[in-house]
Amino acid sequence: MFARRLLILAPTLLLLAGCDIPGLGPDPKAVQREADAKATGGACRYAQRGIEDCYTLNPKAPKSAVFDGWKEMDQYMRDNKIEGAPSVIPIPAAAPPEGSENKAAAETEEPKPKKGKGSDKH
Repeated sequence: MFARRLLILAPTLLLLAGCDIPGLGPDPKAVQREADAKATGGACRYAQRGIEDCYTLNPKAPKSAVFDGWKEMDQYMRDNKIEGAPSVIPIPAAAPPEGSENKAAAETEEPKPKKGKGSDKH
């Protein structure tokens, strides 16, 4: 009786071993996000951007995956003696704090004479 169950159970288990059961693998969105971040890191390296600039320009990308892509592209470019192509798009300058614009404008303007009750009299 035990051998009969084993003969039925063994082929069934072998068939199930080759199946992809939904929900047991990694999340496809997470896998895609990691792949995109690695591609971004590789593109940054090819564009001759530093890793810090790459992090700044892509704040939502996982830093570890960006670094992995940057590092892989760096090694590939060194092994194959490939020169990077400089980026055409400039890195945006950091915006000054909100209060600094008014302060800078006030410093550059010349002081205006105050008009009051006594200024019109001669």
